[in-house]
Amino acid sequence: MSRIGNKPVQIPAGVEVTVNGTHVSVKGPKGTLENDFYEKLTIEVEGDTLHVSRPDDERETRAMHGLTRALIHNMVVGVSEGYTKGLELAGVGYRVQLKGKDLELSLGYSHPVNYAAPEGITFEVPDNTHINVKGINKQQVGQVAAEIRSKRAPEPYKGKGIHYVGEHIRRKLGKAAK
Repeated sequence: MSRIGNKPVQIPAGVEVTVNGTHVSVKGPKGTLENDFYEKLTIEVEGDTLHVSRPDDERETRAMHGLTRALIHNMVVGVSEGYTKGLELAGVGYRVQLKGKDLELSLGYSHPVNYAAPEGITFEVPDNTHINVKGINKQQVGQVAAEIRSKRAPEPYKGKGIHYVGEHIRRKLGKAAK
């Protein structure tokens, strides 16, 4: 029995959910998201709640039940509130600038690293060592933040690099450990 799959998804005011078979479209103040889901599941909208139910207890159906409910919930939250992922730059001379919609990162290389903003993603740079990645698609926000982090992942000796806000970098002692 899926605990997550059985929970109803609350639809806030201002959000419109359209279900056509297994195709779900969610429209809200921040934008529109659409997705196709597993064909064996039944998705129903009743008033301001959405229910996902499954016909049998096969392994694959049980797995897709909770996943589908979680993805629909992420779509509803994305179009109503949006998602934000924060990044920090740590290191001498490491900084970021906003050039139009794109980022220009100075990461200790001989040249600046440019990162173009994909469709549906906006960047916010409160100061020259912090980046906020914003969007309505949770998966896309996380993917873009991971790609920016991979430009200079944090190293374990001095902790230099790009890391998520609140991420703990496991430090090593290096030569001083003897």
